[in-house]
Amino acid sequence: MSIHPGTAAKRKAPDSQTDANAPKVRRRSPTRVNPALYLFPLPAVAVVAFFLVMPTLQAFQYAITDWNGFSAAFNYVGMDNFIRAFTKDSLFTNALTNNLKFVLLVVIAQTAFSLVLALLLTKNSRGSILLRALFFFPTILSSVSVAFIWKFIYDPNFGLANSVLRTVGMDGGAYLGNDAQALYWVAVTQVWFHAGQMMVVYIAGLQAIPKELYEAAEMDGANKWQQFKSITWPFVAPATSIVVAYTTVQSFKAFDLILGIAGNPPKSSLDILSTRIYSTFANSEFGYAAAQSIIFMAMIALVTWLQRRLLRLTPKGD
Repeated sequence: MSIHPGTAAKRKAPDSQTDANAPKVRRRSPTRVNPALYLFPLPAVAVVAFFLVMPTLQAFQYAITDWNGFSAAFNYVGMDNFIRAFTKDSLFTNALTNNLKFVLLVVIAQTAFSLVLALLLTKNSRGSILLRALFFFPTILSSVSVAFIWKFIYDPNFGLANSVLRTVGMDGGAYLGNDAQALYWVAVTQVWFHAGQMMVVYIAGLQAIPKELYEAAEMDGANKWQQFKSITWPFVAPATSIVVAYTTVQSFKAFDLILGIAGNPPKSSLDILSTRIYSTFANSEFGYAAAQSIIFMAMIALVTWLQRRLLRLTPKGD
């Protein structure tokens, strides 16, 4: 059956006319956020502002005064408190030196030890999981509990450390009683306390590395050290950044561990910034203690920033 061309054209014409007269579809504008949704974060913002922002601003205010914490009267002394901390207060400079030394010891030892543990316990075997739990266990203990445990271990008369050494025919040491070594033994305690926690961070980073990279490296004849240097270390660099930053903050804030081991106030060989600030507050020098707190906060920020730059994890544009 044949169809005349004119008939086909007549049939198509109404369709074209219908398309031309069809209403255009209007695009919907982006959905507007209900203003009431902005009320939800207000409780959290209020808590942060009240317990963090306001005390920080007040610390800056008190730092330039000689307020004793009790009297309504005080004098503005400008930068005298900051100058006093670095030039006239040997206790503060001693605490600062001890703290920097303690941070350096703990960051290096804890980072290395936790990485070694992670490399040894990366596989998800039953034995590895059990050992991970054992190494992580100290982290769930309180700092005071850890301090008293290690205070007993370091006791020169009946402590576990000297008892073991005497058993094998070696002489024990004074440990915390030796001012030249006391800080190192507390650093050992700090590493034992938190190495398991940092180990978990490294294990997460190691398990994210594709196994194909190691297989390709073995086929190319790379040994274990070359594989670690070219594959493992670059991939765990972000985890290292987290471990170093967290360990630094922990080391600066080892207040309860120091007081639990060394007593209150600690002797000069174990005095760090947090314990020195506490002692200054206890001496009713709130203005001076506030200035020390600001120095303490700036020190943590500076050291953390320098660590990130040294690890080359900060973007070049920063």
